[in-house]
Amino acid sequence: MKRQILTFAAVGVINTAVYYCLYLFFLIWLPYLAAHVLAFALSMVGSFFLNARFTYRTRPTWRKFLLFPLTNVTNFLITTAGVYVIVDVLHAGSRFAPLLASATAIPVTFVVSRWVMLPRSLA
Repeated sequence: MKRQILTFAAVGVINTAVYYCLYLFFLIWLPYLAAHVLAFALSMVGSFFLNARFTYRTRPTWRKFLLFPLTNVTNFLITTAGVYVIVDVLHAGSRFAPLLASATAIPVTFVVSRWVMLPRSLA
């Protein structure tokens, strides 16, 4: 389990970097919430394959792929609400808001991801 947590964290760093680059790219043309949603969805696909291969060492299947968004529902809700609060309530700017908001959902995302990706006997 320790290896999984460390690998999950490493994949998370890569996924966050991909997300953030996409977010900044989309922010050029889109409002910040639209940029956030699109970048989040695209980075989630990459996260699925990286976690399947490296974190859980399991074969990706359509079933797992279709269930994987459940792992990010909490993450998505918390980061989306956090981005809104940071930008529109605190007026702190939209460039770093997603990074600040995303840190709070990581533990829950790991637990749900483990549940989806591994057979029940291993999770």
